[in-house]
Amino acid sequence: MASIPVIGAFSYKMNYTTKKINLQVALFTLTRTVIFSGSRMVYPMLPLFASILRVSLEQLAAGLSVRSFLGVAAPFLAVFADTHGRKAGMLLGSGLFTLGTGLVAAFPNFLTFIIGSSLVVIGNGVFIPSMQAYLSDHVPYERRGTVLSITELSWSLAFIVGVPIASAVMLKSSWVYVFLGLTALGLILSALLLRTIPNETPSKNQNQAVLANLKKVLSYWPAVAGMLMSILFTGANETINLVFGDWIKQAFGLTFATMTAASIVIGGSEMGSELLSALILDRIGKKRSVLISLVLNCVTVLLLPLTHENLSMALIGLGLFYITFEFALISTMTLMSEVMPQARATLMAATVASFSLGRMVGSLVAPSFYQISFWAVCLAAVAFNLFSLIFLKKIKAETITGQGFPPQEMTASE
Repeated sequence: MASIPVIGAFSYKMNYTTKKINLQVALFTLTRTVIFSGSRMVYPMLPLFASILRVSLEQLAAGLSVRSFLGVAAPFLAVFADTHGRKAGMLLGSGLFTLGTGLVAAFPNFLTFIIGSSLVVIGNGVFIPSMQAYLSDHVPYERRGTVLSITELSWSLAFIVGVPIASAVMLKSSWVYVFLGLTALGLILSALLLRTIPNETPSKNQNQAVLANLKKVLSYWPAVAGMLMSILFTGANETINLVFGDWIKQAFGLTFATMTAASIVIGGSEMGSELLSALILDRIGKKRSVLISLVLNCVTVLLLPLTHENLSMALIGLGLFYITFEFALISTMTLMSEVMPQARATLMAATVASFSLGRMVGSLVAPSFYQISFWAVCLAAVAFNLFSLIFLKKIKAETITGQGFPPQEMTASE
């Protein structure tokens, strides 16, 4: 997922070698891959989890909407945690993840599954900005984009590596072992973070500005339009996310080979989208990128129901669906980073919170549409996307011409 800058100034001794930074980047990428695996494995295996937990798909979807709702607050928790330092933020994030998976492993039932999954999502929302702030403190600006992009590969690696492994364990053994394994990895990675990342002393900062900036963000229409757009197209994605596992099960059967193929296709598609965005996003423009990707996403969604008799075509369709969505997500994050530069961290946190809110909306409405048909789900997703494009027109990237707020002192540039 795209980065969230964190407000605050820290004093660090800039005496770290490139080798140490490279090792830390590898550790961060591995940690994020494990955390993302714990979060993302739910989607392709939703019918299996529903069966294991002895609840309906609708009940499980409603429960997962809780974790999406709690995920709304996670980016802001990371901003406030800024007072305690980058290391503390990363440890808090990995600790919440470990606590969540450990809770499910110790008390495997529906309630703990929802609570544990929510803690995983919150932990992820805290870990990412703390990690990115740390790297931004230590990596020169000319290398920072490459370094942060490497850690972003964890989003797709979770589906390519983590989800297939979890699927294999669940289908061949017990689902509890999956959470035991994730808990063990969480403990190991937290220990490595504790040992590897140096302690830092936070300097006096202006965290009081967080709430003030949030108020200004919410009163600036281009920023609000961007958040509404994010809610809508993320909700569109979630309506498909939530039911595609059951759709594949109904159409092709739930086998390890099918789930592995679907996970690898999705992960590979997202990795391709991340690389593609690095190549062409700046060339074709941010708003145009969002427009093109969401239109293509609508076309792909409408074609998905037509592939129900051909697994290969269905997987290609899912691949295109995730490529276009991920490209829209990255384009949106890039665009929003310049909508209100003087409150950039707060607006980026609000944007990520909007993504979680959109997932909550999607998880609430998807089961009702799915009871009608998969076609109904796809049409709902298209409607969400098209409505989001209305708000795209209202978003303006800004270039600061003066030192003060409000946004009237900025001039629009694309």
